[in-house]
Amino acid sequence: MSGLPPYATVGQKAWYYGFRVICGLIFFFLIAPIAVIIPLSFNAEDFFTFTPEMLSLSPEGYSMKHYEDFFTNSEWQQALWNSVRIAPMATILSVSFGTLAAIGLSQPHVPFRRAIMAILISPMIVPLIISAAGMYFFYSRVGLQGTYWGVVLAHAALGIPFVIITVTATLVGFDRSLTRASANLGADPVTTFFKVQMPLILPGVISGGLFAFITSFDEVVVVLFVGSAGQKTLPWQMFTGLREQISPTILAVATILVTLSILLLATIEILRRRSEKLRGMSPG
Repeated sequence: MSGLPPYATVGQKAWYYGFRVICGLIFFFLIAPIAVIIPLSFNAEDFFTFTPEMLSLSPEGYSMKHYEDFFTNSEWQQALWNSVRIAPMATILSVSFGTLAAIGLSQPHVPFRRAIMAILISPMIVPLIISAAGMYFFYSRVGLQGTYWGVVLAHAALGIPFVIITVTATLVGFDRSLTRASANLGADPVTTFFKVQMPLILPGVISGGLFAFITSFDEVVVVLFVGSAGQKTLPWQMFTGLREQISPTILAVATILVTLSILLLATIEILRRRSEKLRGMSPG
């Protein structure tokens, strides 16, 4: 019933249950700050704390007014529109460049593959404030600082490493005899890519694209350096709200973003399992 064999020692039982307690505490430590935000977003008052009415579960303590403010306030809607304009385009660029880079680096004859891979995924390792400062000085020299395409390219640079990692992981189990067979049948490289490779690595490509989208949609540090008032995104507006006016609407926006992230992560998990089934790594 417990998953332990009947001959388990006292130490093994202690570790078995202790490990689960530790995992539960870590899970609570990670989830508790997020779980608190969700009920607070329905607060009928303009407070960031639970009111007596909320604690007593009285209907008068709960309201949708912060969500109504988000959907009717022009500043919030403009920030949402900017995020919707920037994130998809940055995702398209990340997926395009990241997929091509992953396929190229998966070839055994490419020299200095490890060094090139380390450089391409460095935006994940280098502190974000350093990357943002570097992008600011570079984009200001080439005339992209404060422009729409400057923010898009900056977010694409942050998303490319996620695409490279997920697509590379998908290519680990890829049967290269399929591409050789396609070439022997007379297909050119472009046809082979779209007809043979892409259907098999598509789950990894989509997973990387979703990670890139989340990165762009939630990013605030780089857009503060590279963007301007015309590119004020949703996270930027939330940062401004916390610093200047302490608007409880931030809680409603945070709840919406958490829900969106959960849906995207669930999609990624479904795609990961599908990818494993396609490569024969898990039972069908």
